[in-house]
Amino acid sequence: MSPLYLASASPRRRELLLQIGVPHRRIDAPIDESVLPDETPVAYVERLARAKAVAGLAALGLGEVCVLGADTAVVLDGRILGKPQDRADGLAMLAALSGRNHEVLTAVAVSDGTRCEARVVSSRVHFRPIAPAEQQAYWNTGEPLDKAGGYAIQGLAAIFVDRLEGSYSAVVGLPLAETAALLGEFGIACWQPDAGA
Repeated sequence: MSPLYLASASPRRRELLLQIGVPHRRIDAPIDESVLPDETPVAYVERLARAKAVAGLAALGLGEVCVLGADTAVVLDGRILGKPQDRADGLAMLAALSGRNHEVLTAVAVSDGTRCEARVVSSRVHFRPIAPAEQQAYWNTGEPLDKAGGYAIQGLAAIFVDRLEGSYSAVVGLPLAETAALLGEFGIACWQPDAGA
């Protein structure tokens, strides 16, 4: 079985892989995350997940390994909401999401240097109305700073979510059912006894 590397700085993705018993090491694989002209949100997250996996392989320079890359985007009215640039941007995102449905797209890709396979998962999240004072209080916690769409469903923002259709783990950052199936295609099993090591 090939060793697995996670091309992500996200502690949430690391925790999710450990949750399903998959030992791995983390690798830095920075890429340009700019949206291309006329690129759809689905194409965007898949391209970035694949690019992270390939960049991780290039950074390692090793044979006989697999690299997992993932990307998550919050989409409202067809527009990708990335990580907030500043307080004003973060508050504008929360105001836009308040009382509405939005889509969360998460792509996961695995590459071994010979092939790169990917899956994209779409989930729908509905926020209850969020008062402006509550938006500001949430921003002040610091949690939204590095989160797609300016919120973390697994954190303090959980109180804003009144409905979820789809994969909770995908909204957090890694769709576990799809990830397990994809890893299986590369001969990497879940529930390994040494995963917590």
